[in-house]
Amino acid sequence: MSEKIIIGADHAGFELKEKIKSDLIKKGFNVIDVGADTLDPEDGFPPFGARLSQEVLAAKSRGIIICGSGIGVSIAVNRFKGIYGAKCDNVSEVITARKHNHANVLCLGARLITEAATLEMVKAFLETSPDVNPKYLARMREIDELC
Repeated sequence: MSEKIIIGADHAGFELKEKIKSDLIKKGFNVIDVGADTLDPEDGFPPFGARLSQEVLAAKSRGIIICGSGIGVSIAVNRFKGIYGAKCDNVSEVITARKHNHANVLCLGARLITEAATLEMVKAFLETSPDVNPKYLARMREIDELC
């Protein structure tokens, strides 16, 4: 069975979401799309952040969410206990977010990064495992205790 990846975006991230989704499906991932389904500017990021977070938690999976800057969706997803959303702009940040911060949601800014860079970042997100060094595990426990 292929790994389940939850993906979502607001209107600003819709087109990039569709490209990422297509790439993931070609690679054999089981992609669950929580919307948006159009370029309608009324499709703001909060409900898609909530849907994605709930699906990631229920499926014990990872997620990718996109808005114009990546900031709005990162705020929205991090409202949910157990979600570690990381707004990243390059592969190095993605690897650090996965390894040291155990990020389970990658937050992207469609207006800030190219499609090619985005696909490299998604690849790094999916190929990098969290580091189980006790130092990093202790930090994650500290974060969980704050919520």
